[in-house]
Amino acid sequence: MSHATLPGSDRTVLADAQPLGPVEATERIEFTVVLRRRSPLPKDLVDGTRIVSRDELAARFGANPADVDNVTAVFRTAGIAVSDVHIGSRRMSCDGPADAVSALFATELQRTRSTDPRTGQPVEHRSRSGSLGMPSVLDGIVVGVFGLDDRPQAQGNLRRQTPSPQRAAYRFDVPILTKVYDFPADTDGSGQIAAIMEFEGGFSQQELDTYFDGLGIPRRTVRSVGVDGVRNTAGQGFASDDELLLDVEVLGALAPRADLVLYQAPNNDRGFVDGIATAVHATPTPTVLSISFGRSEDTWTDQARTAIDELFQDAAALGVTVCAAAGDNGSVDTHVDGHSHVDFPAASPHVLACGGTSVLLAPSGAPQTETVWNEKAAGGGVTGGGISTTFPLPDWQTHVGVPARPDGRGAGRGVPDVAALADPMTGYRLLIDGQVGFAGGTSAVAPLWVALVCRIAQALGRPVGLLQPALYALAAEGSPTEGFRDVSHGDNGAYSARVGWDPCTGLGVPVGSALLALLKERYGEGDTPGSVRSDSSARPR
Repeated sequence: MSHATLPGSDRTVLADAQPLGPVEATERIEFTVVLRRRSPLPKDLVDGTRIVSRDELAARFGANPADVDNVTAVFRTAGIAVSDVHIGSRRMSCDGPADAVSALFATELQRTRSTDPRTGQPVEHRSRSGSLGMPSVLDGIVVGVFGLDDRPQAQGNLRRQTPSPQRAAYRFDVPILTKVYDFPADTDGSGQIAAIMEFEGGFSQQELDTYFDGLGIPRRTVRSVGVDGVRNTAGQGFASDDELLLDVEVLGALAPRADLVLYQAPNNDRGFVDGIATAVHATPTPTVLSISFGRSEDTWTDQARTAIDELFQDAAALGVTVCAAAGDNGSVDTHVDGHSHVDFPAASPHVLACGGTSVLLAPSGAPQTETVWNEKAAGGGVTGGGISTTFPLPDWQTHVGVPARPDGRGAGRGVPDVAALADPMTGYRLLIDGQVGFAGGTSAVAPLWVALVCRIAQALGRPVGLLQPALYALAAEGSPTEGFRDVSHGDNGAYSARVGWDPCTGLGVPVGSALLALLKERYGEGDTPGSVRSDSSARPR
């Protein structure tokens, strides 16, 4: 069988990799294949306000059934089974013995031990190096293959610390943030669906009931959707428990009537692709998707970044807003090379990237000071932010003074877009595995913005999709942006805050009611979701 190189599939050997020998020839390997689009997704459908139904997206921009048939025939001949096909997200779920998989993709699979970036503990997994091959007859049809190498991919952006005695008065019960950021009155997220991307770990409904009862707000019944074999597992002490409970408790406290759905997947590139695709293409379509996990953009393969970014474009076309944490490691992100890096998926121009601040309140409860979150001197976290070296500068960001890329290769996408409280030294008061504690990080900012988007969508009577074109239309270089409170003091390492957009806190922190008033001019109000969705993706009111 002749092979062509699969573009963007190159994998490097992990720096701390300990080889354990080849994968057994009979080991069953499950993997996901992503196919090309039937036709390109128009830019105005991604950046504009029009929304398509899932049926229309699948029929016009999903996979071509003829491509599915071709791939299925080639794989079957190679001893590979196709267990599921999703035309809209262009995915095929496949499995086969390791020897057949290795032959099909012209690669060698090894058992490896390396360090899990989330836990710092050693973990065993499959790995490969170099590029994948693709049967020549499928060249250009298959654009991504995920799951052969299942190394841990990302880490959370949560910081859990004991507040200092000097700042104990500023510990926050989460609902107070609706006042700090002036969330729109007479909204609570009713009728909206908030999807949350998570990994292993879990929650108990009893613990959530205890938390929300303590805040005096409605109990939240949270639904968990398992992806690629992961299920909600409470009480097992998983590293992801903190992250999961922070996301649910922050979102549920700030949008107390929104429906919350968790999508739990493995922490590898296949899990990211399948988890995001399952959430974005769900029935009914969610209003917004929250992602608190990530890692430096250059630790992902090109094919993974591309496949995930194209799913975010699907989300925009379907009216789904995606919010992602910008990272908790400052301008160097997760690297130790001393150079500037940005976190992915926040680096995607189709994601609302969420940076972090530190907030002190006046006795009235109003914000007294708000600065860039930077606790590096105290051994804590620092908000991520900087300039992407893999995604170009978006059209809507060209006029706000985004600096040049750190590698000197032209203009890149600036991160973050927006910000809010992340500093755990003041902290969100949470209940995690039975213990009351305080946490923060940009992991808390993403669900905060998700809650705000739910309440804005409720007020508008429709989802808003990609928000950046509307937000940046309000901005000008060197000037505060309407609908935001500017944060102009502090730094995240290589970058300093300034008036207007900056690579620390983006456009600033929200003034929710003012932002809603401005967005009404772009989106209108009073439309029902059914007026822009023509199939079962219209959510009930």
